[in-house]
Amino acid sequence: MLNKINISLGRQKLIVYLVLTVITFAVFWQVNQYAFINLDDDVYVTANSRIQSGITLNGFLWAFSTGYSDTWNPLVWLSFMFDYQLHGLNAGGYHLTNVILHVMSALLLFWLFNRMTGAIWRSAFVASLFALHPLHVESVAWIAERKDVLSAFFWMLTLCLYVYYTEKPILRRYLPVLLCFTCALMSKPMVVTLPVIMILLDYWPLRRFQLHKTNLILWQLKEKVPFFVFSAVFSIITIYLHYNTPIEHFPLGSRIANALVSLVTYLEKTFWPHDMAIFYPFPAQIPAWQVIVASLLIILISATVIVMVKRLPCLFAGWMWFTITIAPVIGIIQDSGQAMADRYHYLPSIGIGIMLAWGIPLLFPNKNTRKIILFPLAIVFLTIISFLTWQQCGYWKNSVELFKNTLRATKNNFVAHNCLASALVAEGKSVEAIIHCNEAIRLYPDYVDAYNNRGIAYHQLGQYQQAIGDYNKAIRIRPNADAYYNRGLIFTKLSQDQLAFNDFNLTIRLKPNDTDALINRGVIYLNYGYRELGCYDAQKACDLGNCKMLERAKSNGLCR
Repeated sequence: MLNKINISLGRQKLIVYLVLTVITFAVFWQVNQYAFINLDDDVYVTANSRIQSGITLNGFLWAFSTGYSDTWNPLVWLSFMFDYQLHGLNAGGYHLTNVILHVMSALLLFWLFNRMTGAIWRSAFVASLFALHPLHVESVAWIAERKDVLSAFFWMLTLCLYVYYTEKPILRRYLPVLLCFTCALMSKPMVVTLPVIMILLDYWPLRRFQLHKTNLILWQLKEKVPFFVFSAVFSIITIYLHYNTPIEHFPLGSRIANALVSLVTYLEKTFWPHDMAIFYPFPAQIPAWQVIVASLLIILISATVIVMVKRLPCLFAGWMWFTITIAPVIGIIQDSGQAMADRYHYLPSIGIGIMLAWGIPLLFPNKNTRKIILFPLAIVFLTIISFLTWQQCGYWKNSVELFKNTLRATKNNFVAHNCLASALVAEGKSVEAIIHCNEAIRLYPDYVDAYNNRGIAYHQLGQYQQAIGDYNKAIRIRPNADAYYNRGLIFTKLSQDQLAFNDFNLTIRLKPNDTDALINRGVIYLNYGYRELGCYDAQKACDLGNCKMLERAKSNGLCR
């Protein structure tokens, strides 16, 4: 359409870059005013003393040596340290970084497909679908999911540099590709599938297979082996770190059934984004008909794209992109207690965009008809999903809004009940919080976090024995630092210092860098005249970023 009014290709691309940037920022800008949420944001930022030390040499070494949060993603930690250096604990700054990374990934995605195909508007559609889809709100609006937007940025940059390398395959262009891939892996291990996507792009749209027909396997091995070695190493690290993660394990048959149904659900939500939630509970039972229908649909689509691969390689490439990139998180190898997650749609959605952008025009053989019908339809479709994305962003304002919406969108969601209870406790709404804790425990009787939160709510109400009972129950299920620490606080309030001291000791044994436990144990030491031990705890807490006790002890002449 823009060709018709004589706008040059360069200006058309510039228009795409500008419009895509402005619209994406406009849709997501509201998150700049939002708060941290109480699911994982504490692990990554608000209760992480390492992050709150800012960018330091010790922090840098910690980022590259820690398996904290059961994942090795040093670049994520460094990005949060950088944000803290700039914004402190102002959540808006962290949100803004996520949005900027998301926008940059969308722009790189447009450059990538336009460079490979020369199809400006089809490439623009793929990039716009990625940038503006409602299922991607979770990846952008959730601060703890920095790993999604950061790894996606390096994913796109890796592929852009790879295309640049394929135009002139020399070592000087190859090494930056490998470096960026390593950065992607150090952001989120889900990107281990990227070497396979490179091979897929070699087939279509780069069509490099045609240039290496005689030595196809040897050529691919020579070029891709370093990438596959890196993927294998990071996969082993991830499996090792997740090995001792306390999650409820589901039978293999249930996981396979859930994977099939979830794959089709992702497809459904691509075209009809509804009932989006931050946590989807693993179903107690999946109806057989759903598994059968999902299996048949997957087989039908797969068979169709394979049969038509020579005539329509774009459909094969799009479907393979979708299924390959979602495979590590489809749940057959279990790493969490959820059935699926909106954020897992983030990179795989590009494959569906490819199928739509290059597949739908085939239904309209006449070029003029395509322009008259498809361009307006694409605008309408993108406008609708942009509005839905803007609306979905609104639910991420704070924890209460987010988890109330999650309870509306899902059934029997014990995690949402517990997180809402935690948010209500933070607002002092203890009675309402207890109701949601009760519901979480009813749905999942061994839910340690729900007992902890109910204990905190009882503590706020002054019902100390009920609170201690809940902490005891949480500890019987699984000894954990939070229950010991919270029980220690109650013992302190009841002047049972020996019991409090024992609980703070147990807290520190399980969580050595818990500055609050160190401070409370230090106070007990000082109160009983053990100045050296008390000052040691105060100093250690200060080294971890919490200096309030040490400063107070120094002002009182208790510590040097």
